[in-house]
Amino acid sequence: MEAAGNPKMLKAQLLWFLGIATTIKLLLIPSYHSTDFEVHRHWLAITNSLPLSQWYSDETSQWTLDYPPFFAYFERFLSVFARLVDLQIVDLHHGLNYKVNSAIYFQRISVIVSDLFLFYGVYRLTSNLASLKRNLVWVLVLWSPGLMIVDHMHFQYNGFLFGWLLLSISFLAQKRDLMGGFLFAVLLCFKHLFAVAAPVYFVYLLRHYCWGGLVRGFARLSVMGAVVVAVFAAAYGPFVYYGQIQQVIRRMFPFGRGLCHAYWAPNFWVFYIMLDKGIAFFLRKFGFNIPVPAASFTGGLVGDASPFSILPQITPVTTFIMVLLALSPCLIKAWRDPRPLMIARLVAYAYTCGFLFGWHVHEKASLHFVIPLAVVAVESLEDAKHYFLLSVVSCYSMFPLLYEAQEYPIKVLLLLLHSILMWFCFSAQFSNNIATKVTLQADKKASQSLLKQKASQSEQKGSSRTAAEKGGFVLGWVAKSYVFGILVVEIWGQFLHPYLLGDKFPFVPLMLISVYCALGISYSWIWQLEQILLLSF
Repeated sequence: MEAAGNPKMLKAQLLWFLGIATTIKLLLIPSYHSTDFEVHRHWLAITNSLPLSQWYSDETSQWTLDYPPFFAYFERFLSVFARLVDLQIVDLHHGLNYKVNSAIYFQRISVIVSDLFLFYGVYRLTSNLASLKRNLVWVLVLWSPGLMIVDHMHFQYNGFLFGWLLLSISFLAQKRDLMGGFLFAVLLCFKHLFAVAAPVYFVYLLRHYCWGGLVRGFARLSVMGAVVVAVFAAAYGPFVYYGQIQQVIRRMFPFGRGLCHAYWAPNFWVFYIMLDKGIAFFLRKFGFNIPVPAASFTGGLVGDASPFSILPQITPVTTFIMVLLALSPCLIKAWRDPRPLMIARLVAYAYTCGFLFGWHVHEKASLHFVIPLAVVAVESLEDAKHYFLLSVVSCYSMFPLLYEAQEYPIKVLLLLLHSILMWFCFSAQFSNNIATKVTLQADKKASQSLLKQKASQSEQKGSSRTAAEKGGFVLGWVAKSYVFGILVVEIWGQFLHPYLLGDKFPFVPLMLISVYCALGISYSWIWQLEQILLLSF
């Protein structure tokens, strides 16, 4: 296997990746941005204009602060520089809906700069990999079209947060469990939605770090507990002091938003909604008086409940139990076989469970498992095929985030270019692996007899070429058909539906995207579970 390479060469290669990614991000600055842009601008104003005791109680705008305290501190840090650029950016009242170039460029560039943390996390996680695998992971993560769409067009700071996650995984992979646990605790105090993987971390660290003798185990458990408590105390302590902790918790967990987002994330609840609507439709056809819920899912509204006509109503507790049940095989595996190299796979599976069965899931949350699975994708041919399909589905499911016409060519081009790049990179890696294995088998057979050496070499060279041609990165007909189906769904929603139906049934294109992508992500969940239970690491 090829050596990992010297640090100077690795940093030079990373700078090359950084340069290309930054160039693309700078070109995207004038593109569409969602209401999240104003959300984060207002958070700059809140944290800069008000004392800490009022951050989570301010209602100057509807975009109230609802992230954990470390992210609020992060916004406070950014606001110091925002003041230097344009004072009105951080003005609590006069800055509302402030969208001049100074604000746009500052906030866009703040996301680009904070992505340096993602680059460091990827660099540290892959520094010991062979060069081909390392570069492939960099392609999958640093040039991710999903991250480009969500962070650098739609507008968020996910790259910064994923940097913390990848750093945590990198330390766990090196058996530095205390540091890995510390970094994950810090991440939870930046964004609490990452807590879906907390049961995996708890079980893994308890078994791998704390288990082993009463005295040693208790001492390590105490140290780990003290580290986690210290992190949460630093985050939430000031708000406990000011008597604001209940308000902070209320803002962080707004369960009244309903089961589904206005655009359905492609998860299990899509099928549940469709089943409910299908049964209700047929019952009405047979004369039954089935009322239409006030907050209809197809109306694009966010209700205070889960409005189903026939099937049982879903509550946050129901989704919590379902996520835990889906997680249970993973937790059992983490307890029985707590290997450091498994952690990325276990964490990704946990986030897949949260995405499929969670309460009020956003479509962009698929990045929570797509990003860590990039590390797993380079390990085997089957992992690569799975990741290719999942990455395409995840990115396509985010297309509705960019609904303006001028962004349409950009999102399509980002997905196509990245898909082509993934295809060539995976093909290069796994065709080479197959040829190498066949060559090694040829050498072993050739050593058995000098008389058979020439015949064996000739035979194996031919089989090497055949294996490289027939094997390698080739999708099966089911996967190819599914990818082709994405094209069909897009052609219908973008071109045929407006032409044939006009303004009728405007929810159908979004519904088709959600349902079709939910099929792919559900398959991914089943596939990941199978690998965790059966794969020999």
